[in-house]
Amino acid sequence: MDLVVIVEDDAAMRRSLDRLLRAHGFATSGFASAEGFLQSGLGDSAIGLVLDLHLPGMSGIELRRKLLAAGSKVPVVFMTAFDDDATRAEAIAAGCVDYLKKPFETSRLTDALERGRQSRIGSAVPLIGNGTETSH
Repeated sequence: MDLVVIVEDDAAMRRSLDRLLRAHGFATSGFASAEGFLQSGLGDSAIGLVLDLHLPGMSGIELRRKLLAAGSKVPVVFMTAFDDDATRAEAIAAGCVDYLKKPFETSRLTDALERGRQSRIGSAVPLIGNGTETSH
């Protein structure tokens, strides 16, 4: 079963995403912080990382940059309740499969994770950031 890691500091949102993704056939592992995820050692074992932008301690964007610097190829779906142009631009520049504003459609998340999974196995799929394009 494909593993999706959820990094979200809001416990209720983390549980909701866990249930939603499990109902769609994904295995999940959730963390309340970027630091907790980094300590887990899961790293590249996931097919996708659902990452809140605003976390206590290390932000979602900082985590993404740290993973990229370490050579990680795990596709990221950023999500936020506090959307603004500057944050969106910074997240997209860091590279992501999608950028979701909470609340979002279930299909938007599952489609993004599928695109991320396909990108890991070498299929040509549109991504956001890092020189790739998508339509929104």
